[in-house]
Amino acid sequence: MAVEPLSQKVIEDRLAELPGWSLDGDRIARSYRLGSHFAATALVIHIAQVQEELGHHSDLTLGYDTVSLTVNTHSVGGAVTDLDFRLARRVEALAPGHGAS
Repeated sequence: MAVEPLSQKVIEDRLAELPGWSLDGDRIARSYRLGSHFAATALVIHIAQVQEELGHHSDLTLGYDTVSLTVNTHSVGGAVTDLDFRLARRVEALAPGHGAS
């Protein structure tokens, strides 16, 4: 299946369905705050597992009690694609289980 860049309108519509996510240049981005460094680290590991399942690896940053993602698709020149939103939705589904806000 070919991955195609999404239009600005589609990106904006999909971001409206993902509270906390925003457009940051040519990427979609989100930061989570967690209750501890251990919880943040556990979330990073879980996100890495999802990235492996999807074959889609984003920039993922671990802070003391924060986790940040910036997501775009390198294979189409760094544009935002459906694959980025698939990853974002998967992360949104698992983050609350780690106590992320």
